[in-house]
Amino acid sequence: MAKHRVFTMSVARVYPEYVKKAEKKGRTKAEVDEIIRWLTGYSQAELEATLEKQTDFETFFAEAPQLNPSRYLIKGVVCGVRVEDIEEPTMQAIRYLDKLIDELAKGKAMEKILRKASVAEYPTNLQ
Repeated sequence: MAKHRVFTMSVARVYPEYVKKAEKKGRTKAEVDEIIRWLTGYSQAELEATLEKQTDFETFFAEAPQLNPSRYLIKGVVCGVRVEDIEEPTMQAIRYLDKLIDELAKGKAMEKILRKASVAEYPTNLQ
């Protein structure tokens, strides 16, 4: 089965769209970066380096320092698909990011976007 084309797309190609979507609704580039860092574990310098290198989404998530264990608390629909039902891990991570940016653009508070879970709430199949 062929990979979805979004896997080979550069994060740097989509990143300005995330920022534009947020800024159009009065949010900031710094908030977009905070969301990405929360989800992936990249530092700001590491994030900027991956954008500069034109890293593709598959590599971006595969090399993420630490995908946030609370990402499993992200629920909802993106592109007509429930993010919690996506089985392919890379596609799910991409859709998690899309969902978080959507929430930012809709005015949701950062403390609600950046979910926190107790250890008891973590799924047993964490990767």
